[in-house]
Amino acid sequence: MMDKMKISTAQFENRSGDKAYNLSVIEKLAKRAAEEGSKVIAFHECSITGYTFARKLTREQMLDLAEFIPHGESVLKLTEIAKKQNIIILAGLFEKDADDNLFKAYVCVDKNGLVAKYRKLHPFINPYLTAGNEYCVFEIDGWKCGILICYDNNIIENVRATALLGANIIFMPHVTMCTPSTRPGAGFVSPTLWENREADPTSLRLEFDGMKGRDWLMKWLPSRAYDNAVYVVFANPIGMDDDQLKNGCSMIIDPFGDVLAECRSFDDSLVTATITPEKLIQAGGHRYIKARRPALYKDIIGQEHTSEQKVVWLDNK
Repeated sequence: MMDKMKISTAQFENRSGDKAYNLSVIEKLAKRAAEEGSKVIAFHECSITGYTFARKLTREQMLDLAEFIPHGESVLKLTEIAKKQNIIILAGLFEKDADDNLFKAYVCVDKNGLVAKYRKLHPFINPYLTAGNEYCVFEIDGWKCGILICYDNNIIENVRATALLGANIIFMPHVTMCTPSTRPGAGFVSPTLWENREADPTSLRLEFDGMKGRDWLMKWLPSRAYDNAVYVVFANPIGMDDDQLKNGCSMIIDPFGDVLAECRSFDDSLVTATITPEKLIQAGGHRYIKARRPALYKDIIGQEHTSEQKVVWLDNK
């Protein structure tokens, strides 16, 4: 049985490779969310370790940065924070296993320890990362939750599959936007604007909210929620991630595709929204899923890639 629940999403400027600092910010924001009555708070992709700087790391450096899950220091620290603040925390880091395989991981932790772990299906920031090979659905207070990291959400089958596995909420941690792309209007945002944000917030906000940032995000993110009748919890960093500027816009979207709450400052911050189970049934996506005719397209969707399609994936890496 699902009851209404308060949930938070956060954004902050992480420091590359500085787990202690990043965890201290996670603790500060988790405390604030708990004080607002939130049951859950979600942070961005690789929020514990930092992300973009990993493109420069060797395999040995990646292994030094990565941790075992659930017994690594960062997950133990998250558990300590969750217990102290009485809140469930979702955050990201690089993972290694006993065979020195490397993964992009995202974990859910409560006061008792690890609740769920997900490995990114389409990792590409570092050539030594191994792709995950399974979806992740788990429960928080009767709500079925899923996780898809960044690029995983651009492959629409992943979102639908997670919804079909029962997810009512999909956590979508990202490190995205403000990078070059073939799409019109894309590109980097100058770090100089970030440095000058207090004197000239307008110029920075125009870049962050235009096609380099939020306008592109809003072309597709609400549709993932609406088409699948799920709540979407999007988390993204604000500020410099290595040498790239990120625009935040962490938000919670309901099954109608409406934004319930969104971070709009340039500071380390969070927003909180109350989610209700009624919308899961009322939204159009609920009807669309019931109206599916899998016999028409199961063999099409499930067919193997052609060699040309595989090249497209490699190019996007």
